[in-house]
Amino acid sequence: MATVTVLSGPERRRRWGPSEKASIVEESLRPGAVVTAVARRHDVHPNLLHYWRRQAKRLADDGHGLKFLPVAVTAAARPEPKVAGSIEIELGGSVRVRVDAAVDEGALGRVLRALGQ
Repeated sequence: MATVTVLSGPERRRRWGPSEKASIVEESLRPGAVVTAVARRHDVHPNLLHYWRRQAKRLADDGHGLKFLPVAVTAAARPEPKVAGSIEIELGGSVRVRVDAAVDEGALGRVLRALGQ
């Protein structure tokens, strides 16, 4: 009878797309990032990540490749407009109905019935 060996874990010969490589390289270039920690998080050998970083630097130096710019992502904090005579009905979970004094009662009733309340 033949023996079958099943290898578990990640496939050793993987293909990384350019956008995946760029994302991992960009993460490794952030201030305070540790290359080995980034490599471990993405299951990439640190030597391969260093190679990708050298490639990105060479391409950037030639003017053909990646250029990383610092970007800060912030939540768009828009204040909710407060209308005189407005009410907010919280139906549980993430469902809220907010109406002002000019709401049509019939329409509001249909909305609440449709939401099962």
